Amino acid sequence: MKISDARFAGSSTKISEKPATKLPEFAFIGRSNVGKSSLINMLCNNRKLAMTSATPGKTKLVNHFIINNEWYLVDLPGYGYAKMNQKDRQKLHDIISNYLNFSKEMVMIFVLIDSRHDIQKVDLDFMNELVENEIPFGIIFTKGDKMGPVALQRQIEKYQNNLLEHWAGLPPCFSSSAQTGLGKEEILNYIESVLKNDSNI
Repeated sequence: MKISDARFAGSSTKISEKPATKLPEFAFIGRSNVGKSSLINMLCNNRKLAMTSATPGKTKLVNHFIINNEWYLVDLPGYGYAKMNQKDRQKLHDIISNYLNFSKEMVMIFVLIDSRHDIQKVDLDFMNELVENEIPFGIIFTKGDKMGPVALQRQIEKYQNNLLEHWAGLPPCFSSSAQTGLGKEEILNYIESVLKNDSNI
């Protein structure tokens, strides 16, 4: 898949505020500073599409971007903000839960994981919740340029082996780098295949 047109379509805090035009949605989420906005910009060939910041927790709304007038890329608020007060954390949790549980157009969600780190409880807890609620998801390992290809593959295999201690199988997994473009073709081709092959879309 090649993205020729990517435009901001609106922000929301609840399902009723989503863009009026209904299209398949592929959502992206991750912990703070995982590189979500940079990855979205890389996938869409637009450095300024999603707001990037060194300050964790800048995304506090559900942001829809319409892609090729065919589907939405949905930028969700992140999770795991240690410096955020309980009230604000709960507010973000409610926004995320409302979208995940009630967006009928959501096809799947991509959970972004920093490839440099071992498995984190907050990520595992979030993905376990997706499994329990039967929400389709994939994993994108970000910042793949921060280590050599052999070390990257070794780290990802270690992560996957840890997941297999909890799960019977693995979801689709991708390596990525917003700096080098690693994973761009694989991720977009996967989305294209889902759009073509899913009879429910």
